Amino acid sequence: MGNTVAFGDFGLQAQESAWITSRQIEAARRAIVHSVRRGGKVWIRVFPDKPVTSKPAETRMGSGKGALDHWVAVVKRGRVLFEISGVREDVAKEAMRLASHKLPVHTKFVGRETLSEVSS
Repeated sequence: MGNTVAFGDFGLQAQESAWITSRQIEAARRAIVHSVRRGGKVWIRVFPDKPVTSKPAETRMGSGKGALDHWVAVVKRGRVLFEISGVREDVAKEAMRLASHKLPVHTKFVGRETLSEVSS
């Protein structure tokens, strides 16, 4: 589920599993929006709903769980992360290439009917 392009014409598909932070998702979204310049529509197919806690540096063991640090989205291999429509394929491919550089996973550019790869 979530491994096909459902809303737009082109998508960015994860090729490996990872935790993607809310900051990484937002950075990739901004790269896409900046690249298409007020054209097209963008869908974000992942949501950071897992809280991650951390304890301060040089703290002794024990004394409970650490404070909330950030939120992550658990992404499995094959999941479509972003979708875009309303733009030409070359514009969409460049936007997804720029977005892939903001993410900690290898990704692939996919279309509704065709599959072509973008290295990241």
